[in-house]
Amino acid sequence: MTAPHPVPGERSDGESNQGERSESNPRTSAALRAFAALPTVLVATDYDGVVAPIVSDPERAFPLPGTMDTLRALAAAPGVTVALVSGRDRATLRALSGADDPLVTVGSHGGEFDDGFTARELTDDRRALLATVIAQLTDIADRFPGAAIESKPTSAALHVRNAGPDGAVALEEARRGPATIAGVHATEGKAVLELAVVEASKGHALKVLRAAVGADAVLYLGDDVTDERAFAVLRGPDSGGPDVSVKVGAGDTVAEYRLPDPEGVRYALRELLRLRSDGR
Repeated sequence: MTAPHPVPGERSDGESNQGERSESNPRTSAALRAFAALPTVLVATDYDGVVAPIVSDPERAFPLPGTMDTLRALAAAPGVTVALVSGRDRATLRALSGADDPLVTVGSHGGEFDDGFTARELTDDRRALLATVIAQLTDIADRFPGAAIESKPTSAALHVRNAGPDGAVALEEARRGPATIAGVHATEGKAVLELAVVEASKGHALKVLRAAVGADAVLYLGDDVTDERAFAVLRGPDSGGPDVSVKVGAGDTVAEYRLPDPEGVRYALRELLRLRSDGR
C-alpha cells in the first residue's frame, strides 16, 4: 500500500484550525490507512452538510459534484458497504442524492431502512399519534413565517432555518407542546426539531448496519447534533477500537477526527478509495 496524501481536517479536541485544510495530518491519514486495510468495512455518512452543502432551500440540497461518484466506487469495492444515514425520509434522500444500489439508504434518523435490513411498521395507534403531532406542528409553523413542516413515514420535523429570530420561539413551543405527548420521541438538530412516534437514532442505525454486513470497522461522517448519537456507538483508537468517527464543521463533538466542510469530505473519501484500491 502506498503512503497516503495529506488528508484535510484534524482532531476534534481543539488541536487544529477547524476552518482550514491541513498541509499534513498524520493522525487522520493513519486512521484512514488502517481502516482501508481491514477486510470488511462500513462507510456511512450523513447527507446534508456532509455529502451536500447546507442551503436555504432543503429541496435544492444536491450532492457536491464528485462525492456520490466516489461513494458508488467505494460501494463497488470488495468488502465495502456504503450507507447514507439521514434525518430525511428515504424517498426524498434517494431522490436528492441519486443514491441507488449498491448504496444503502437509511432515513428518518434510523426509522426507515432499505429492504433486507429492518423496517418499522406503524400500528393504527401510532398512525393516529403521528397525525396529532403533524397537526400540532403545522399549527405552530403557520404562526411563524419561514417555518416549515417536513412529514415522514414515522415522524415530522419543524424546520426554522428560514424563520429568523422567531424560529427559537417556534422550537420552544414545539418542545413544550407536541414533544411532551406520551409516545413521542424528540430529536434536536440545527434549527430543527423532529418528533417521531417510534424510537430511532443514527446510533441505532449504525448498530443494525454493522451487524447486518459483519463490518470489522465503521467510518461515520456527520455534521449535526443528531450525528453525536452515531459517534457515541463507535470505538476508535482513543478507545482501543478500529472505528473512525469524523465531525464535519465546527461545534462540540465526541468524534475523534474533524473535517472542515463537504469539500474536505470529498477529498477524504477519494483518499479512502485510493487507499482501498492500493491495498487490493
